[in-house]
Amino acid sequence: MSRSKPIQRRVLWGLIGITVALLIYLFGIEPLGESTKKAEEEITLKRSLLQKYEAYLRNRKVVEEELALAMKSYDTIQQRLLTGDTPQLAAAHLQEIVKRLSERNGIGIRSFTILEPKEINSYRKISIQITFNPTNSILSLGQFIHDIENHEKDLMISEMDLLVPNMRMPNNIQGNLAISGLMEGTKTEEKGRKIK
Repeated sequence: MSRSKPIQRRVLWGLIGITVALLIYLFGIEPLGESTKKAEEEITLKRSLLQKYEAYLRNRKVVEEELALAMKSYDTIQQRLLTGDTPQLAAAHLQEIVKRLSERNGIGIRSFTILEPKEINSYRKISIQITFNPTNSILSLGQFIHDIENHEKDLMISEMDLLVPNMRMPNNIQGNLAISGLMEGTKTEEKGRKIK
């Protein structure tokens, strides 16, 4: 019996030692290794961010020049768009432009019809259809069309329907024109608000 007790004690002390070693490994060494690994990954990530920031700082002048050029292009594009916060206001602006051009070229407009706006990428296409009275001058009609197509705002004639009611008077032309311009489209945030 005396021999079995020392063996049992040794086994017991051996199990206690193994348990203590496992606990030290599980709660001490392994978490320390994981935290070291995480710290190394964080350091690597921060180093790469610092390198990017340093590259930006080295290229700051180039970035600022590109930004200024982009802002200038944006301003140029904005100047070519119809003004107005809503499609109705932009259509009124377009109608006013066409009215001024028609008066300058001696074209009598019988009616204006505002057409449904269409989304085109980040813009809205605003269109109006005009019906004009018979004109006696092809030259003034041609100049009117030219003035629309070459206006400071980005205008275009998307449809044209011309009619010569009397073949004996071929210069006497009447018809319809669909004239379009662009306005800034709805922003993503505004679309999100409308859905709610």
